[in-house]
Amino acid sequence: MIDPVKVLTQRLADAMTAAAPDAGGIDPVVRPSDRTDFQANGIMGLAKRMGINPRELAQQVLDAAELDGVATAEIAGPGFLNLTLDEAFLGHSVAEAIGDEAQGIVASQEPQRVVIDYSAPNVAKEMHVGHLRSTVIGDSLVRILESRGDTVIRQNHIGDWGTPFGMLIEHLIDLGEEGAIAELALGELNTFYRQARVSFDGSSEFADRSRARVVALQAGDPETLRLWRILVDLSAEYFQAVYDRLGVRLTIDDLVGESTYNELLATVVADLDAAGMLQTSNGARCVFPDGFSNREGEPLPLIVQKGEGGYGYAATDLAAIRDRIDRLRADRLLYVVGSPQAEHLAMIFAVARDAGWLTDATEVDHVAFGSVLGEDNKMMKSRAGASLKLADLLDEAVARAAAIVAQKNPDLDEAERAEVARAVGIGAVKYGDLSSDRTRDYVFSFDRMLAFDGNTSPYLQYVVARVRSILRKSRVEGIAVPGERDEPVPDRIGMVEPAERALGLALLSFGRVVEDSAASSQPHRLCTYLFELAQTFTRFYEAAPILKADTDEQRHHRLALAVGTERVMVRGLDLLGIEAPQRM
Repeated sequence: MIDPVKVLTQRLADAMTAAAPDAGGIDPVVRPSDRTDFQANGIMGLAKRMGINPRELAQQVLDAAELDGVATAEIAGPGFLNLTLDEAFLGHSVAEAIGDEAQGIVASQEPQRVVIDYSAPNVAKEMHVGHLRSTVIGDSLVRILESRGDTVIRQNHIGDWGTPFGMLIEHLIDLGEEGAIAELALGELNTFYRQARVSFDGSSEFADRSRARVVALQAGDPETLRLWRILVDLSAEYFQAVYDRLGVRLTIDDLVGESTYNELLATVVADLDAAGMLQTSNGARCVFPDGFSNREGEPLPLIVQKGEGGYGYAATDLAAIRDRIDRLRADRLLYVVGSPQAEHLAMIFAVARDAGWLTDATEVDHVAFGSVLGEDNKMMKSRAGASLKLADLLDEAVARAAAIVAQKNPDLDEAERAEVARAVGIGAVKYGDLSSDRTRDYVFSFDRMLAFDGNTSPYLQYVVARVRSILRKSRVEGIAVPGERDEPVPDRIGMVEPAERALGLALLSFGRVVEDSAASSQPHRLCTYLFELAQTFTRFYEAAPILKADTDEQRHHRLALAVGTERVMVRGLDLLGIEAPQRM
């Protein structure tokens, strides 16, 4: 597909190189403009490096640039270029974009093997609102990267090992396997965990049994492992039910618990020791990576092995990063983990580099995110003050959406209304999270998320439904829809009205936005684009009648723009993990 920005960038870069052959690192910096189609700002930076007048350099670039048939350009301001696409070039580009099955998403020239660590709930604990961000951000990144041809390996690093499992297994034994299985099968994981904690805190005999059970678990006792597996499997079924409800791609096959790395931990310690990186501090085996200190300015330790011989989270995380590089052959590692873990992960990455496990051949990024806040600007809790269950949050979202949908479209039958309510409610929760810059906290508000106006999922879904309604009406009236059956998309889209041109330009930028979202791990950039596209279509719809256009050709071209909008909106929402109902 022709991307005007890439064409302009290449031709201006060639011209800048001709004007300054020794400059190196030339980028014309072509960006959309409010005053014209695009603006190129890179000449000013190049002129500064060369020590010459930027307007003079701009003229030299224009004289050398091969822009005939692509765009007209004029020098503006201190030396940037205003670029207006040639009508024929724009019309052919938009037509090609509308007919493109990939909607302008271009496969990466160097596809990567990307391992994404996300979601990470704990066995025998229910998923709560704190798991929302990691899960939906991670899922969107999986979709975005796969759309560009990367091989994505999902890693759900669940907490399935450690001291608490002693008391959990003993509580399972006390309840009896059948009773425990029945309770856990209902999804009451928190109740089970709290009961185990009460027994541990209130009975020294139970606590002693629990500690002994931990030792047996770590030693690989077959009966203890069998009981442990019951807890893990039932929790996994519960997790899957939540994932299916949320509409994310995680499956049981993606579960990679802490226990997965048990056999690698001793090797991690031995290799760090052989490399001379381990020091003993207060009985524990530690690494002190450069650049990390505590509040007193003292070197900060990463505890790899505890004084009594047990292993902590750091050892598991080091084993995991080593496994992902060596066994999974990752080119890129993404950790979709909350911002509070920034220092811990930075230390893990530093130690892995110092040990030679993590090299420049593998890119690693902490995809950090802020917290979900209630409308009181405090950490979001249930009315009782506990962590809000994710399943309960989704239930309420769908229930509220059902009431809104019933009010807005009472003609929907019960089955369709339920399906639309599910898509709207779940989509609202996911988009409300994804549309905010992930590095910031955001306030969770059902009223805002479920609004049918503003930057919300219901608004985007409604715009898609509106476009589909237009296309349905066209078919009913016997008007051929471009791109359907034997009706091809025109070779060139005529765009006379400013609103038509604006929509065509917006459609052409989808692939670039997806590329940018993939590189930056920032799904909110895709959200912003979709919201702006929806607004642009709404303005187009109001300014340029489609089915009542002045001529058949004009109607055909405007229908093609509507088809392109529907395809891009649906594809973009899918990359966010959000469904687009046929009607709303």
